[in-house]
Amino acid sequence: MSKKPIELMSPAGSFESMQAAIDNGADSIYFGIDQLNMRARATMNFTLNDLPEIAARCQSKGVKTYLTLNTIVYDHDLSVIKRIIDHAKKANITAIIASDQAVINYAFAQKMPVHASTQLNITNIESVKFYAFFCDVMVLSRELSLRQVKMICEQIEKEQIKGPSGELIKIEIFGHGALCMAVSGKCYLSLHTQNASANRGACVQNCRRAYKVIDLEDGHELEIQNEYIMSPKDLCTIDFLDQIIHAKVSVLKIEGRGRAPEYVAVVTKVYREAIDSIANHSYSPEKIKKWMTELEKVYNRGFWSGYYLGQQLGEWTNQSGSSATQKKIYIGKSTHYYTKSKIGVFQIDAGSIKEGDSIYIIGPTTGVVESVIEEIRIENQSVQEAQKGDLCSFKVPCTVRNSDKLYKIVLS
Repeated sequence: MSKKPIELMSPAGSFESMQAAIDNGADSIYFGIDQLNMRARATMNFTLNDLPEIAARCQSKGVKTYLTLNTIVYDHDLSVIKRIIDHAKKANITAIIASDQAVINYAFAQKMPVHASTQLNITNIESVKFYAFFCDVMVLSRELSLRQVKMICEQIEKEQIKGPSGELIKIEIFGHGALCMAVSGKCYLSLHTQNASANRGACVQNCRRAYKVIDLEDGHELEIQNEYIMSPKDLCTIDFLDQIIHAKVSVLKIEGRGRAPEYVAVVTKVYREAIDSIANHSYSPEKIKKWMTELEKVYNRGFWSGYYLGQQLGEWTNQSGSSATQKKIYIGKSTHYYTKSKIGVFQIDAGSIKEGDSIYIIGPTTGVVESVIEEIRIENQSVQEAQKGDLCSFKVPCTVRNSDKLYKIVLS
């Protein structure tokens, strides 16, 4: 089996998202436990008891598992940190992503592989050498250009800089998803205004709001072209992914532990296709255009290339919330599945569905299934539409489980 040109890492904020990542071609997933991660507020995090299942489901598909413990850590957190790392090692989680030296040092002492988080703001080869004593993988600062990233990767190879595993240090960068106005995510704005520390996973996203600029001396409001002056567009690298691979980056990370499972499914699938296309020399402008259309369907604030291509200032979004071209509407849930005929039975709890509708079926074991309804049956009779209160059935492309949720996909 030929070596993949780059490892594709996808976010897992839930079992639904984790399965979506696995099913759509992720090489690895990253996730948080309880409160000690950078998405403590944004998503339903896993618990210690979930670790064995996470490891087992991913290992069965050859997918690596990375546990994020990259928040600021206080003395009263240390016993919790140690307990999490001990459980992670016992469950055979692949590695810990960390930024606090206490976390790095304890994981290292327990012979648990460590990845240096972007929170460490690594921007040069000397920093790489320093953290190479503890870490096998390093997530570089988000503010570097691709030229700077390439130089670091080349220097690692030239100087044969190795980590604790004895292998050359691997470099990871962010490839897609939300960007923050703060340097590599280190922000104090929500702590200042709401006493909620972003560096403890409790960001209230002040930067995503609209603001006015007022001169405090004379009260004049300054004219600005965009009210969302602190909210960057989302990063997208699909159109220069070949350059990233050429720079010898080892790991490409998709941001989005707080995003919905269908976001994880679509973005993972697109980047998997793009990476494979580069490997088989079929990467093309036509494919890039198609992939961009797919990426625009799920949550985004508009796209830009980040700082990779030499841009020094951010590109700001011009609206609150998502610019996605599609959205999902909850319709009901699965009550039964007939394996031989591949028929799913669904209780319609809200709205309605009809033949030709595009749907998602989402569940903790199922992940994300996207399909189009060809025929609906109620009491074994073919009908054009099923409405609230109906128990209906239709063909689905793969196994669904009881209580999986049914959504209709509509244009935003």
